[in-house]
Amino acid sequence: MERKTDILIIGGGPAGVVSAVTAKKYYPSKNVLVMKDIDDGVIPCGIPYMFATLDNPEENRLGMASLEKNNIDVVIDKAVSLDRKNKTVETSRKDKYSYEKLILAMGSTPIVLPIKGIDKQGVYSIHKEMGYLKRIIHEIKQCKNVLIIGGGFIGVEFADELGKLEGMRVSIVEMLPHLLANSFDEEFSLTAEDKLRKKGVTVLTNVRVDEIIGSEKVEKVRFSNGEEREIDGIILGIGSTPNVELAVNAGLEIGSCKGLLVDEYTRTTLDRDVFAIGDCSCKRDFYTRKAIPVMLASTATSEARIAGANLYKIKVVRENKGTIAVYSTYIDGMVLGSAGLTEKTALEEGFEVVMGSVDGVDKHPASLPGAYKSRIKLIFSKQSGIILGGQISCGMSCAQLINVIGVAIQKRMSFTELETLQVATHPYLTSAPTMFPIVLAAQDAYSKM
Repeated sequence: MERKTDILIIGGGPAGVVSAVTAKKYYPSKNVLVMKDIDDGVIPCGIPYMFATLDNPEENRLGMASLEKNNIDVVIDKAVSLDRKNKTVETSRKDKYSYEKLILAMGSTPIVLPIKGIDKQGVYSIHKEMGYLKRIIHEIKQCKNVLIIGGGFIGVEFADELGKLEGMRVSIVEMLPHLLANSFDEEFSLTAEDKLRKKGVTVLTNVRVDEIIGSEKVEKVRFSNGEEREIDGIILGIGSTPNVELAVNAGLEIGSCKGLLVDEYTRTTLDRDVFAIGDCSCKRDFYTRKAIPVMLASTATSEARIAGANLYKIKVVRENKGTIAVYSTYIDGMVLGSAGLTEKTALEEGFEVVMGSVDGVDKHPASLPGAYKSRIKLIFSKQSGIILGGQISCGMSCAQLINVIGVAIQKRMSFTELETLQVATHPYLTSAPTMFPIVLAAQDAYSKM
């Protein structure tokens, strides 16, 4: 079968869906087609919560209602070759699709480390497919000793979630000195580790898994320090690698982060009719402009809105000026958030910085039910006073603070502007207006100038 469409989008995850809806909004006369190779997808950020919090894994299904509502066609098939000269894509079913504009939103594939025995039964990568996840949820729930390999936010969220299952002993291992080390400074990582340990999770840092031992199924693991532990289930939470094979075979360029190189309008460097967004595209840090391995649905959907708007006409107001990498995670009632540069990263990059921090409570008065200790840290350029990054730990009531910090970074706000920030407050929802944490942290930084 041969089929012609104006806008072809390969990938049906958050980036693909949002870029399709955006494209239809800006170019309503154009036909938009989304091609996805997974019929029954899931919401990526909700995957850990399918194991215990949600009553039914089906509740985390990624629906296509927004595509149907906007009269966007969907086809279930896999793209296997791209001919950029003739603007066609061939699929595994031997069908051919021609396009005017192509958006690659192909996502990523979980990394599998070269650990001896990693191919044994009971070792699970996390794929974004409902049937697969339902199977491993069932099998993991039969385990007594589960190990999570990888101490990033995915691993931490799995540790927190599996810690809710009665009778299961949960461990998490990270080869770096601390959990969440790539996104947080040490004091926040220690807070996360302490929270997990209090929940009964065994936290192992500065060590790696050298071997997975067992006949056909995992029975125990051997660590790099020689220690062995009985384990009957392993979840790999060590990140993903961009899906770029289709694009590379078509002659498109990849960067040092292994994602496709794109400009500020998400156009691939060698073909202005081919755009790349989400996990399969290369990200550049907002301040350093260096390639960074950020794979967040929030970042992907931001890029998707830029791509969808700029397909035929460049909307100058819609451009990617760099990735802030703003994200939050949750551990047993505590929110951790990070945006921009950490203190460690800023110093390694040669920035002269000054920090402002404050400890407080996320409600007022502190005696209100559910009040939670909070901490905020802001990193500023010592010369200009412009914010470079920020981190928070708090309760649910101030979870959106990290998004305020993200906006401040994107608008390059100074400590003076943050010190005079006008905010809404309420006893149940925020710290006191006299003790608003962003304001106090900015004042603390100014006092050190």
